[in-house]
Amino acid sequence: MESDGIPYTGFLYAGLMISTDGKIKTLEFNCRMGDPETQPIMARLRSDLVNALDHAVDGTLNEVELDWDRRTALGVVLAAHNYPDTPRNGDLITGIPADTEDQLTFHAGTKLQDGKLLTSGGRVMCVVGLSDTVRGAQQKAYEAISKIQFDGMQYRKDIGYRAVK
Repeated sequence: MESDGIPYTGFLYAGLMISTDGKIKTLEFNCRMGDPETQPIMARLRSDLVNALDHAVDGTLNEVELDWDRRTALGVVLAAHNYPDTPRNGDLITGIPADTEDQLTFHAGTKLQDGKLLTSGGRVMCVVGLSDTVRGAQQKAYEAISKIQFDGMQYRKDIGYRAVK
């Protein structure tokens, strides 16, 4: 792009599928910070994100040294009933544990209405666990998920399994 006179500044996310024999297939490129892809990364960032973004805009990102939590972060998305087709909205969400050093919850498709937390989108939230190992991060995320409840809640139970088998 730069050689065409269109320099790019921003985020670039590459969605890849990597087969067991190492072949790489590109699924997509996104020029944004996608929710479930970014949330585990943001859980590890200890630096001021706004400062880094200011430097990126000014073209001086090379002057910023980011401080990262050394631990592994693993995120599991909780989805609404009938996601991805026609997700149901309005289901009451309960049991979200308080964020800790080892676990946090990012809201995506939620809303507060009359003092109650309700689903309001397909990807309802992402629960992130942090630990020194992938298995530990996985356990932290699923431990938190076991406390969260809403009708029709669905999520993958195999996140990180290849790294821990």
